Amino acid sequence: MEHWIIAPVVLPAILAPLIVLWMRYDLVTQRVASVIGMLALLTLAIALLVSASGNPPEVYRLGGWEPPYGIVLVLDRLSALMLLLNAILGLVVVLYAIGSGWDRRGWHFHSLMQFQMMGINGAFLTGDAFNLFVFFEVLLIASYGLMIHSGGKARLKSGVQYVVYNLAGSTLFLFALGTIYAVAGTLSMADLATKVAQMPAGDSALIRVGAVLLLLVFAVKAALVPLQFWLPATYSNAPGPVAALFAIMTKVGVYAIVRVYTLIFPITGTTDTLIHDILVPAACVTLVVGMVGVFGARDMGRAVTYAVIGSIGTMVLAFSQFTQGATSAGLYYMVHSTLAAAALFLIADLVRERRGRWGLALRDAPLMHNHGLLAALFFVAAIAMAGMPPLSGFLGKLMILDALRGHWWLWAAILITSLISIVGYARIGSQVFWRSYAVKDEETPELREDVTAPALAFTATGGLVAALVAVTVMAGPVSTWMQGTAAQLFAPAQYIDAVMGGAEARAQEAARIGAQDHGHAEVIDHMAPADRAAEGASQPQTGHDAPASH
Repeated sequence: MEHWIIAPVVLPAILAPLIVLWMRYDLVTQRVASVIGMLALLTLAIALLVSASGNPPEVYRLGGWEPPYGIVLVLDRLSALMLLLNAILGLVVVLYAIGSGWDRRGWHFHSLMQFQMMGINGAFLTGDAFNLFVFFEVLLIASYGLMIHSGGKARLKSGVQYVVYNLAGSTLFLFALGTIYAVAGTLSMADLATKVAQMPAGDSALIRVGAVLLLLVFAVKAALVPLQFWLPATYSNAPGPVAALFAIMTKVGVYAIVRVYTLIFPITGTTDTLIHDILVPAACVTLVVGMVGVFGARDMGRAVTYAVIGSIGTMVLAFSQFTQGATSAGLYYMVHSTLAAAALFLIADLVRERRGRWGLALRDAPLMHNHGLLAALFFVAAIAMAGMPPLSGFLGKLMILDALRGHWWLWAAILITSLISIVGYARIGSQVFWRSYAVKDEETPELREDVTAPALAFTATGGLVAALVAVTVMAGPVSTWMQGTAAQLFAPAQYIDAVMGGAEARAQEAARIGAQDHGHAEVIDHMAPADRAAEGASQPQTGHDAPASH
């Protein structure tokens, strides 16, 4: 599978400009190409996941250059999991955008989606810290365009805020990389892991500064408190399908935290418990802010954005323990929360389209079209997101609580905020669905025209809800797989050997062959002229040195 590792990056990178240049004025062709591309990415992700499940980390060396000088892409269980999650969301979002007509409301939706997939996939696969920055920029540039898709004053204002905040994060990223490179002389993750581990404790002050700067960058991407201010306005004002895709954008930051601080800066290494000591209180406050935000939100869309913040706090509480059990629980919860948040964003968009001037505000409004179906979808997704039994949110929180045994105050934070979120979701459901009422036509003339139910949009949304049910039903095998993924993360020697071990072996082999050739040349130089001629005659002649045949 070595050469297929680059395919999730190359495929959308080729398809995106083709859609812009050849299919610009043909929306039907764009839709077909986009769906085919997403299906291909999903197929690739499944194949790579199967390969990663049974093999050690695999490496693709771009241009054949050896690390740490060359750029590598690395496939392991964690990156394969994130590729699959991204591919599922990408396909669902494209189908929803086609079914709801969102792709008609602005230019280049499908090409921007492909660029977005390229950036996210690259961030999950790269084995180089600088190229992590590069792929962050690719996905952020695409997300800028998607954020303001179809325009609007509120959307444009939120988009500018999103751009400014993330540009500041990108600048900080460069400072962090410069600091680390000044100390270690490399940005290859595997090479960094080796050099940081060998660094004397007395010389670790600057590398600790770099580690904290990187954590701040990833905290911006993951929307950890106090760096979460950009998220509520951005997600609540983004187009519905774009907000659903953005559910995995925060997970890119979480992925980077897990990758970097288990591989390069482990808790037993040079930085000691520094990252743990920062992450635990930040995650706890993030959890509280998110769930209180769900309870206090004045509209459904804003509540879902705060639910994303709360879910980030929950999973980072697990990851911040840096143990195999807590990490496997956090991975399970991350998959669940990504699917649940995306489903809620799509449900909120369907509600907004059917409530007319009432939008997503939590106030009395007329009975909307497809009321019963939307209420059922929201009920299932809200139960999952709040962590109520029997769905995957409950199982995920149960696993996290089990991993946090002995930390009573973390238990209290998770349980109390879960109760707050349940009350918040109950308030939303009762206001938007239960308290809807039938009205006369003269009261709401804008609702006289029926809103046709877009079957494809409902199918895409239902697919995410069905995925939540599947993660619940398959909780045993999924959690077992996550445990294997966590075990691989906490055995970084496999990753390092896959990237650096092959390079060292090839260098030794090249040196051995070079030494043999050099020794053979010296022997020939010391031969008598007659013997040297005989030795040359005994060697096979090829190419231009071979005599012409007659």
